[in-house]
Amino acid sequence: MCGRVTLYSDPDRLARTVRARPDASVAELGGPRWNVAPSRPLLVALTRRHHSHAGDDVAPERVLTVLRWGLVPRWAKDPSIGNRLINARAETMADKPAFRSLLARHRCLVAVDGFYEWRRRPRGEAGAGGSTPYYFARADGEPLLLAGLWDVWQVPGLDGGPDSRLPTCTVITTASGPDVAAVHDRMPVVVAAGDVDRWLDPGEHEPGRLVPLLQPAPAGTLFGRRVGREVNDPRHDGPELLETVSDDDDGGRAGDSRADAASTGRRGATPADTDRRRKRPAVPTLFDDHPH
Repeated sequence: MCGRVTLYSDPDRLARTVRARPDASVAELGGPRWNVAPSRPLLVALTRRHHSHAGDDVAPERVLTVLRWGLVPRWAKDPSIGNRLINARAETMADKPAFRSLLARHRCLVAVDGFYEWRRRPRGEAGAGGSTPYYFARADGEPLLLAGLWDVWQVPGLDGGPDSRLPTCTVITTASGPDVAAVHDRMPVVVAAGDVDRWLDPGEHEPGRLVPLLQPAPAGTLFGRRVGREVNDPRHDGPELLETVSDDDDGGRAGDSRADAASTGRRGATPADTDRRRKRPAVPTLFDDHPH
């Protein structure tokens, strides 16, 4: 499961790393985010195929763009399916109709600074039954590139306008590698630098050559640390979310008190927040910014 990430904070560096041209949506994304939940925008590298006015194919282009997290396939009748398709399991995706064709032609890299996973506390441990959040980032400080799939959904009744198409993505997950296994049994697929070109190659359509890339990250790839439980609420967003919580702290009172304090601050619950949740648009747009 991958259900919360931090947005990659340096798009210019990322564009150089993956050799992609940023499009206009990247500038609209704004500053860094430390608590990105499903339904919110993600920074993504993908290969886009273009057509000339005569209908002829032209050379594909690798671009850096923004997609909404939660896959809405083009065949979907309703965009709410995106709430269920935030992840795709590497082990079965080649057999699932929702993912099989996208694996062949619509692969992407989701760029993040890091991701959160939660360790469920076992019976006999303080706070048993609850869960403790951990934050994972690359140990070498490089961009964390997660394997993903993308598609574009046509909004019914709209044609040609800027809001007529909803581009979305999902993050591919696999069994946890040694850096994450003590916290959770699943993790997002981390694409190695040497596999970036192959994963984004528009001429590669064979699942048998792509699925082997979707392996757990080798030991030493990631560095993890325990963080406070205020990250559980996507309304809380700031660098303080990444502060380490010591192992002798139950992660409860301190985290909850910071969350309570934050609730009156920058991203706290307000009547406007409540009203926004009640009035979500029937058809989501890419830059909707509401708690999920």
